[in-house]
Amino acid sequence: MRAIWSGAITFGLVNVPVKLYSATEDHDVELHQVHDKDGGRIRYQRRCEICGEVVEYAHIDKAYADEDDTIVLTKEEIASIPQERDREISVVEFVPSDQIDPMLFERSYYLEPTGKTTKAYVLLRRTLEKTDRTAIVEFALRQKTRLAALRVRGDVLLLQTLLWPDEIRDASFSALEKRVRISAKELQLSASLVKSFSGDFDPAAFKDEYQEELRSLIEAKRRAGEALDTEETFGSDADSGGSGGGSGDSGDAEVIDLMAALKQSVQKSRAAKKKGHGKGTRSGGSRGRAKKRA
Repeated sequence: MRAIWSGAITFGLVNVPVKLYSATEDHDVELHQVHDKDGGRIRYQRRCEICGEVVEYAHIDKAYADEDDTIVLTKEEIASIPQERDREISVVEFVPSDQIDPMLFERSYYLEPTGKTTKAYVLLRRTLEKTDRTAIVEFALRQKTRLAALRVRGDVLLLQTLLWPDEIRDASFSALEKRVRISAKELQLSASLVKSFSGDFDPAAFKDEYQEELRSLIEAKRRAGEALDTEETFGSDADSGGSGGGSGDSGDAEVIDLMAALKQSVQKSRAAKKKGHGKGTRSGGSRGRAKKRA
């Protein structure tokens, strides 16, 4: 696996250096569009609808369009907007794990400890396990502010990005507004049906039958001699895709005295509560920013 981000988890004065890795991957068979006559590759071109020219990526800007106007934004203008480029995964708060709606989960990432010692990493992992809490965090990835849940999976810390609240649609269906009567007998029979299908969930027991059949079909056509020469039909640059997202080390950001950092963080938190700022403040004002964005 290749790290796509490096930085540190921060909560209070504790600093946990980590690297970020994608925890999932897509195994679907990739299919291309081709001409049914000769198998030639069909490619999309970036063509301007005004002048009809095919435009190179270097000459493409972005724009916002509504019913009345189109506002073109140049690369320089977009770059001038302040962006969060820091390398911190800032803990906003620790919440009961069952309070997070699974619908909010987006993508999953593994966090690998880096630096000279894994003590702070293991301490955070064990603390989350013991308290049955999930850390709500903020960080920036690919020039976009993310809200995420930090939890434990086995011996590894798992980071799962969350959708912002306004990205979840409300479900309102007129059919459900009608009153429906369910008899006790119907409910009993339905419960019996559920019981007959009951079991412990094992993901390994399931398979993607469509993808397996698709691979079998491809191999059968290959054995039957129905394969075409890729260079002749797709061109010599058929597989000239690039790789991206590499990330360098952020350096050793070790906590010199972990116990001292923990004690100072606790004292700082208690002092803030005594001053009446308790629930309204978190490390670096992160929670305030989260509410504002939400």
